[in-house]
Amino acid sequence: MAGTVAMMTIAVGFAIFAVAYCIDDKCAACNAVAEELEFGLSNEKPRNHLDMRHRLDSKGQRKGKIVSELRVVELLDGLCEKMQDYTLEKLDSTRQEWVKVDDWDNITTNKQEARAYSKDISSYCGRLLEETEDELSELIKKGSVKRGEVSKVLCQDLSKHCRMTRPSSHQVGDEDDEDNDDASNGEL
Repeated sequence: MAGTVAMMTIAVGFAIFAVAYCIDDKCAACNAVAEELEFGLSNEKPRNHLDMRHRLDSKGQRKGKIVSELRVVELLDGLCEKMQDYTLEKLDSTRQEWVKVDDWDNITTNKQEARAYSKDISSYCGRLLEETEDELSELIKKGSVKRGEVSKVLCQDLSKHCRMTRPSSHQVGDEDDEDNDDASNGEL
């Protein structure tokens, strides 16, 4: 009896672990997360991101960092919860892409499966940010992450979930490689 309970506990633990790491195409998932972060950057209200906790200089001017920690927090806070609005859509028998769902009631595929995918990408987002948050935060603070470059910075440079596109792939004219080019340029 105790052996059966132990086996069931191990099986349930393995199933939970398998679901948490079931993102097959990490590059596509990373690009979807980058797209949502890109959206946050493009909708950012222009303001002076000064950290006013610093002292005055000899001329009476306040010295502060140009980009504050608050900006990073506002951009990254809730990002993974927003990823629950995404699901995996099958384009054909061999291709899938992550898409943002505007209305879950109007979804044409299996809703339960679509919701499971949304939880998968949200979990993936959490792991991705856990891996890259420190470096990503520093790059955002330095102003190195610009609109249109989020996917490259996050998915190629930091997480390495996407490889740089091979020059030969452009010559072949493969549609999948063209899609990856668009994604790496932030044009999803």
